[in-house]
Amino acid sequence: MTSSADAEPAALLNAARSGDRSALARLLSKVERGGAEARSVSEVTYGLVGRATTVGITGAPGAGKSTLTSSLVREMRSDEVAVGVLAIDPSSPFTGGAILGDRVRMDEHVLDDEVFIRSMATRGHLGGLSVAVPDAARVLDAVGMEWVLIETVGVGQVEVEIAGEADTTIVVVNPGWGDTVQANKAGLMEIADIFVVNKSDRAGVDETVSDLERMLSLRSGSEWRPPVIRTVATEGVGAAQLWAAIQQHGEWSRASGEFERRRALRREQELRRIVNSLVAARVEELASGEAWRRASDDIAALRQDPWAAANSLLD
Repeated sequence: MTSSADAEPAALLNAARSGDRSALARLLSKVERGGAEARSVSEVTYGLVGRATTVGITGAPGAGKSTLTSSLVREMRSDEVAVGVLAIDPSSPFTGGAILGDRVRMDEHVLDDEVFIRSMATRGHLGGLSVAVPDAARVLDAVGMEWVLIETVGVGQVEVEIAGEADTTIVVVNPGWGDTVQANKAGLMEIADIFVVNKSDRAGVDETVSDLERMLSLRSGSEWRPPVIRTVATEGVGAAQLWAAIQQHGEWSRASGEFERRRALRREQELRRIVNSLVAARVEELASGEAWRRASDDIAALRQDPWAAANSLLD
């Protein structure tokens, strides 16, 4: 029997699966708020997922990821597939919410019932990925989205975190990015399934492509060699080739077993994150109240050492 606490998420999910976009938005808001609300959404969606394919799009700020994502969505819709987009934005310093620049750049899709775009705040999460992203992707999967694109803010080495959240990972660079590629090549070479050289109408594109191809020739440990796609996202150039490469990687991934391996690893990593968040919440709970004050006073007065006090609190 469904409890009253679970009734609202279940009702929202039924409405969202029938095409109610406002119900879908409310489910995602619950996921973003975390805690018991997110847990209740996860409970009603978990048994309905597994059909959507996730694609991560990462790269340095200014590489044109949002415009590229919009161009890719346009190409995917030409094949009549339903697409959900999670744009992971820097948290607003004023509200803590997502800055909606990505949605502005994708506004050509707002009237398409088969496209749903959601900006999500990082809320200070170091890797630029909200801890709510896996649950949010599951919600989009559960309501019938066949593809979920996850676009990250892309900050330095921590861009590699997207690899744990996607079936296919796209790394976007620009011409003249060679020095940065050299500095970050270890992480990027490991996570990239597809490289995109965006703004390829600029000078230096041939050198950048050559640098990437040279580094890829030294890559070992995988039968899949990431293709390097040239795009001009503002004009839609290369979007068809990128969409084809994504599908080709998906076919290879499923045939080789890589697809299921990644998904199993993702579930394990998510479990670890949830355990960490629950423990952190417990720590915050312990770090208050009378017992905490007594322990602090004992340490200050040298009546008890910090390790003994900590163990006492945990007990």
